[in-house]
Amino acid sequence: MKIAVLPGDGIGPEIVAQAVKVLKALASDGMKIELEQAHIGGAGYDAAGDPLPEATMKLAQDSDAVLLGAVGGWQYDTLPRPMRPEQGLLRIRKGMGVFANLRPALLYPELASASTLKPEVVSGLDIMIVRELTGDIYFGQPRGIQLNENGEREGINTMRYSESEIRRIAKVGYEIAMKRNRKLCSVDKANVLETTELWREIVTVMNKDYPDVELSHMYVDNAAMQLVRAPKQFDVMITGNIFGDILSDEASMLTGSIGMLPSASLDACNKGLYEPSHGSAPDIAGQDIANPLATILSAAMMLRYTFNNEESATRVENAVKKVLAQGYRTVDIYTEGTRKTSCSEMGDAVVKNL
Repeated sequence: MKIAVLPGDGIGPEIVAQAVKVLKALASDGMKIELEQAHIGGAGYDAAGDPLPEATMKLAQDSDAVLLGAVGGWQYDTLPRPMRPEQGLLRIRKGMGVFANLRPALLYPELASASTLKPEVVSGLDIMIVRELTGDIYFGQPRGIQLNENGEREGINTMRYSESEIRRIAKVGYEIAMKRNRKLCSVDKANVLETTELWREIVTVMNKDYPDVELSHMYVDNAAMQLVRAPKQFDVMITGNIFGDILSDEASMLTGSIGMLPSASLDACNKGLYEPSHGSAPDIAGQDIANPLATILSAAMMLRYTFNNEESATRVENAVKKVLAQGYRTVDIYTEGTRKTSCSEMGDAVVKNL
């Protein structure tokens, strides 16, 4: 299994190092893993003047999967937009064709008190958010800042989806729902946006191919409210790029910390880009206090979805459950009576519990 390792910026190198520890521990048990590291984001710009150096893109394309940390940092905010770290992330997603972003929001029982919502509201929470990743307003053309007919600057971004783009992400959502509780909620803004009117129409028509799946529709503003009012009503949620970006971050706080949320971004053949759902957190970079569990759980998703190794994926997830049961907590999920743990100590604890 050839894995491209892209630590990125901020806390990225720290959290990726812990996931690599876990993968190497599995390799010591006989799993054949080849790891090769490269730059992306601000690190790519510093090394090669490009947030996605050509060598990094080639490595990603030549590998079976990509493990990525995070990108971004205040020192890059004044760069021309094409050179900013986030552009490297968007470009690698587009270049790999990873259109289906899977973001599970699972509450571990030990972290019920870490959530900002009442335990009875979130206990037992298990949601899968399926976000379309390579279309929508993030990629639509035309876009930019220009002068209008009155000589005033205006910003332009274009929300657009083709029928084939909607069909392929809907298929992913339906098939995941079939493996879970057979409930699919499609999130849109069809009362205002023609793009999502088409989205709703196609998702509805496709339901005839999945008659065992209970399909519902919800406007995105209501979905945002329902996630904090009664989140356990959801099983699988499917939505577009910008709505999915926002809703999955909201869902992360139900679980106690965004530091607990892994993600998988898959192409049509299940080749994947795996990364935590959180950002680079430059304010705590280098302090060894970041939570590596989302990255470690992203590695578990890699084992499951790209390498079809359910046994090893479950081993990693069970090890995470054990360290939480043993009271290990990084600062973001720390509560009185638990054991405050550094980033590297958390990685060591997961390895010990494999």
